[in-house]
Amino acid sequence: MSTIIYPSPIFGPVHSRRLGLSLGINLMPADGKVCTFDCIYCECGLNAEHRPTLPRPSREEVADKLEETLKQMTDNGQIPDVLTFAGNGEPTAHPQFAGIIDDTVRLRDRYCPKAKVSVLSNATMLHRSDVFQALLKVDNNIQKLDTVATEYIQHVDRPTGRYEINDIIDHLKAFCGHVIIQTMFMEGSFTDENGHLVSVSNTADDFVCPWLETVSKIAPGQVMIYTIDRETPVKGLKKASREQLDAIRDRVVAAGIPCTASY
Repeated sequence: MSTIIYPSPIFGPVHSRRLGLSLGINLMPADGKVCTFDCIYCECGLNAEHRPTLPRPSREEVADKLEETLKQMTDNGQIPDVLTFAGNGEPTAHPQFAGIIDDTVRLRDRYCPKAKVSVLSNATMLHRSDVFQALLKVDNNIQKLDTVATEYIQHVDRPTGRYEINDIIDHLKAFCGHVIIQTMFMEGSFTDENGHLVSVSNTADDFVCPWLETVSKIAPGQVMIYTIDRETPVKGLKKASREQLDAIRDRVVAAGIPCTASY
């Protein structure tokens, strides 16, 4: 199985399907994965298979390396479209996340003021006021909401701690539109640890209708839907089709919310 473990604290730039030329900021250790989800489709693999031995980078390390990289890029005439917090796990779980966001915005303003600051998050740390306030400062506050079905979340996203969907939805609403909802749609099934065949298909009305109703209540600035792009650590998962994604996208747009689909 092919697994991607990203360098830390800076990687790329890479060409993102959704964001353009993206310079990655990875707040997790460089030799493993630390995440508050254990998604069966994660390109970084399962948590238990990639336990790190190194610490997370400090706030100072992130700022120093980011400044060094931005200097090199601007000197070479390579200006990033976006500075993206992503990598080997949940970025908002870093204990210095709020301060790191302040540093990043400052450096962005100095070296590449037209670049956007983006955070790819699974929404599990929104109950922390420092995290919530920091996310209000970024351009693209991208929060995951694969479904509103609790059983599906437990089987597919597999939170490692408490995850109450109604609390998550309330936090997402509290952004008052300063949030982008990101949702993975896929097909297929897998065999769980008890030998049971579990469907992961979430493209039919029984998933899409309550999800769309919830998204409409959250009233995000945008929705991004996508499907599997790389090999997954759990076998049996399949891409949603272009036709399925386009149909869901059109329903979101019809509800008055901008939406993009990545295949």
